[in-house]
Parts: sequence; C-alpha cells; structure tokens
Amino acid sequence: MTEKEKMLAGQIYDANYDKELIELRLNAKELCYEYNNLRPNELEKKKEIIEKLLQKSLGAFTIEPNFYCDYGFNIELGENFYANHNLVLLDANKIKFGDNVFIGPNCGFYTSGHPLDYETRNKGLEYAKPITVGNNVWIGGNVCVMPGVTIGDNVVIGAGSVVVKDIPSNVVAVGNPCKVMKEI
Repeated sequence: MTEKEKMLAGQIYDANYDKELIELRLNAKELCYEYNNLRPNELEKKKEIIEKLLQKSLGAFTIEPNFYCDYGFNIELGENFYANHNLVLLDANKIKFGDNVFIGPNCGFYTSGHPLDYETRNKGLEYAKPITVGNNVWIGGNVCVMPGVTIGDNVVIGAGSVVVKDIPSNVVAVGNPCKVMKEI
C-alpha cells in the first residue's frame, strides 16, 4: 500500500519523505500562491485556479484570499459556497462541504492528526480522518474543525469554537470544546 493510499484510508502514513505526497503538496502550494496573489477583479482566473486545484468543475462559490490547502483533490464544495479570508483546509483526507455553507474569516478544517505516542509522532508519522459539513451551515470566524468531525445540516457554529466531536443537525453550537447550545 502506498503512503497516499494509507493517507486516504485513515491509516498512519509518512507524508514527510514520500515523493508522491511531497510533489502533490508542492503543486497545491504553488496553485494557492498563484491564487492568493491575483488581483481582486481577476474572478475568472480565480475560478480557473480553484477548479484546477480541486480537479473538478464548480458551480457558484467564493473563496476570499488568502486560501491554503495541502492537496486540493480531497476538497468538495457544494453550491453557493462562501469562505471569508484566511481559510485553511488541511485535506490529507476528504473535506466535504454541502450547499449554502458560509465560513467566517480565519477558519481551519484539519483532517490531519498526529499519534499521541511521542515515539511514533517524532518519526513524522500522521493520520487523516475525513470532515463533512452539511447543507445550510454557517461557521463563525476563528473556528477550528478537527479530524473525523461531521457537522449536520442547518447548523450555526459560533465564532472561536473548536469542533472536536460531531454536531447534529438543526442546532447552534459554540465553545472549546464546541457543544450544542440550543436547537434551531
């Protein structure tokens, strides 16, 4: 099994020395750099770069610069996606956003994690678990979503939250760790 196959399967893998993963990350970083340095009115070029990065055609979306990701091909955007400035998607595994998702500034979605065992962690090994965000979700500024989390439909995540566990549909959730505050 290749390191990429291990990564996508959620197993421990080595991202630091695998030539294929390094090349894929460098390609994504180059595209992010190009995207982040476009003029604000270069809308068609922005769309072209994001579609190349995600390796698919997209409907209506806006991603304000600066935007960073690890690979790109593991990101799936639904219709009418909006992300404010400084979005970070560490997409070593799938990050899937539903339709009508709005993300505040300075948010991060991190599929990558590291072993608790320091000897394994010090070898540079890691794992990646998918993140899923449902439809009609509003995520406030400065939110971190951690590996393996699913956020349901019709959810509001309050600013500054750290989402470490699944959030059900039709709720407002906030805090560190993020917890359901009320039903909508």
